[in-house]
Amino acid sequence: MRANKTKAKLKRGESVYGCFVRYPDPTLVELLARFGWDFMVFESEHGRLDPRTCEEMVRAAEVNGITPIVRVTTNSPSIILRFLDSGAQGIIVPQVNSAEEAERAVEAVKFQPRGNRGLSGSRAADYGQGRSFEDHVLQSNRETLVVLYVETAEAVRQLPRILAVQGVDVVNVGRTDLSHSLGVPGQPEHPRMRQCLQEILAGLRNSPVALGIMAANPEAARLWRARGARYISINLESLLKQSIREFLSGVRE
Repeated sequence: MRANKTKAKLKRGESVYGCFVRYPDPTLVELLARFGWDFMVFESEHGRLDPRTCEEMVRAAEVNGITPIVRVTTNSPSIILRFLDSGAQGIIVPQVNSAEEAERAVEAVKFQPRGNRGLSGSRAADYGQGRSFEDHVLQSNRETLVVLYVETAEAVRQLPRILAVQGVDVVNVGRTDLSHSLGVPGQPEHPRMRQCLQEILAGLRNSPVALGIMAANPEAARLWRARGARYISINLESLLKQSIREFLSGVRE
């Protein structure tokens, strides 16, 4: 496993920027990677991505120096393992609602002594060639990035305990599902949402865990960075919407 540039930046207190891709197309990843993202997220939870295609997308990110991260469908060791074996340098785990669930996610990502990830001669281990499994375990435990999604009212209540779990690098706020959990689906400015977000910001203020957020545009990204977010992402659809609308409105004037 290569050095994880995104994780290194976060540890230095810097901000990192990434793009979500839900379409199983390595060529698309190769194109997007040329623009200089810190990381790219390959979307399995809300997309059609399987481990075989993911491996090709990971390669496309790697050759361009981009950190490949996968959002898995569930907090399941067997599912997490398959995507890690592709060479992904980070895993996003959705719907983490307790310290126990956070611990299960970390254990699935890390090898012994921190976790229980399965060890084999996969692509992530250079197919068992050129270096020892011992080196692979040490480097992987050091370089893999663990991102947990907080997206329910219960997760917000349990946030102090979640943040205490060793090995969590980023807590990302899933505002869409959070609004749904609070009974105000699709209302990000609702008072209940504002209160929850304030609780999250307060909980992370003195924590080494980075705050993650998805922003719809540069203005939102700057706003959240000012509020303390350092792991900032945008989905491909938001980028396309802005650029296509700008083009069409410009040529149809």
